[in-house]
Amino acid sequence: MTVELNHTIVPSRDQRAAAKDLAELLGLEVTKAGHFDAVHVGNGVSLDFMDVDEVPRQPMHLAFLVSEETFDEVFGRLQERDQAYWADPMHRRLNQFSAYNGGRGFYWDSSPDGHNFEVLTRAE
Repeated sequence: MTVELNHTIVPSRDQRAAAKDLAELLGLEVTKAGHFDAVHVGNGVSLDFMDVDEVPRQPMHLAFLVSEETFDEVFGRLQERDQAYWADPMHRRLNQFSAYNGGRGFYWDSSPDGHNFEVLTRAE
């Protein structure tokens, strides 16, 4: 049997809003998975958002491998929100893309939870 990641729990101060925010940016939908609000990505993995009183001190980093077309769509939605983005995970290169293996990528924060999300067109 192979081992595959099935889901991960994403702690959030408002699980419904956080799941909706990410799903809208990525062009996906939110479903209910028990008491979680889930965002399902194309490889069968779900991100199960869960309400917590306090988000852990160490935010999560979640990276999404997308096509060039999807990258442009996600970036367009981010620009419509006038949301900041960075080329690096430490958020030092504001309003720039990264260039992994000839592809493009960027990072953004999931406010108010502080998770560090990334989209990239080529895997590292």
